[in-house]
Amino acid sequence: MNHAPIALFCYKRPWHLQRTLEALEQNEGAKESVLYIFADGAKPDASTTDRENIAAVRHLIRQNWQFKEIIINEKSKNQGLAASIIAGVTQVVTRYGSVIVLEDDMVTSPYFLRFINDALQFYADAPEVAAITAYIYDIPNLPETFFLNDPGCWGWATWQRAWQLFNPDGKYLMQEIVRRKLIGAFNYENTYPFYQMLTDQVKGKNDSWAIRWYASLFLAGKLALYPGKPLVENIGNDESGTHAGSEEFYRVRLATHPVQVSPQPLAANQEARAAVVAYLAAQNYMPPLWKKYIWRIKKMLSLNANTGK
Repeated sequence: MNHAPIALFCYKRPWHLQRTLEALEQNEGAKESVLYIFADGAKPDASTTDRENIAAVRHLIRQNWQFKEIIINEKSKNQGLAASIIAGVTQVVTRYGSVIVLEDDMVTSPYFLRFINDALQFYADAPEVAAITAYIYDIPNLPETFFLNDPGCWGWATWQRAWQLFNPDGKYLMQEIVRRKLIGAFNYENTYPFYQMLTDQVKGKNDSWAIRWYASLFLAGKLALYPGKPLVENIGNDESGTHAGSEEFYRVRLATHPVQVSPQPLAANQEARAAVVAYLAAQNYMPPLWKKYIWRIKKMLSLNANTGK
C-alpha cells in the first residue's frame, strides 16, 4: 500500500492536539506515513494564556510520535486557519500528488488511514472523484461507502488534480450558485445554511476555506467518497476553536471495524443523500429568517426567468 502524506494543522489547543496525535499514531499505517505539522503563530494581540498554549503545542509536536517522519512547519506570525490550510495543502499535494488533511481537534478511528489510503488509490484515476472524507453524521443503515457532491472538511483527502479546482473567490462561487439556481441543492434541500456560510465568508464574517472548497467541487459536479460509519470525530465543538459550534449535533460513535472500498457507480447516492437531508431537517438548523431570504431569491429568479431578464 502507498501511504499518502498527512498534513496536520494546529494552533493553540494542546489538549485537543494530544488526543488527535494519540489516536492518529494508533492507526494502521501511521508508522509508514510522513506527517507534516503546520503550527500557526500568535496574533499580535494574543493573551498570555494564548501564548502559553502555543508554546505548549510546539513542545507537544516535538515529542516522540510514532510516524515514518515528522516535518514541522512553525509560523512566527498568525496566518489564520484558512490561509494555513490552503498554503499547507498546496505545498504537500504539489510535492506528493495526494494529501490527507486533519486539524488539531480530530480524533480518528484506528481504521481512518486504511480507508483513506485505500480510497485514494482506488479512485486515483477517476476524474469524477475529487475527495475522500471520513466524517459522516451518526446515521444508521448507510451503505458501506457512497458518494455525495460535498467533500466535507473533517478528516479528508484529495489529489493534486482535484485541489487545482479549489477557487478561493467566494464572491464568484456565491454568484454562480445563484445564477444556476442551486441554493436549495447546495443547502441540502434547505436543511443546513451552507449558502449563508458562503455569503458570510464573502462579507468577512468568517474565514472559512471549507465552504469555498465545498462550493468549488459542488459547482464542478465532482464527487466525494464517504464511509457509512464515521472514522473521525471532531472534539473541538466545545467553544475552544475558531469556528466552534454545538457539540451534540456533531457527536458520533467511531467505526470499530475497517470500511471496505469497493466499486460502485460514479454518481451521488440519492438514498444516502436523502438520509443526510432527513438528519439535518430533524435538527431544525436552518434559521427561519434565512428560509424566508431563500424564498425571496427563488421568487426573484423565477420572475427574471419569466420576463426574460
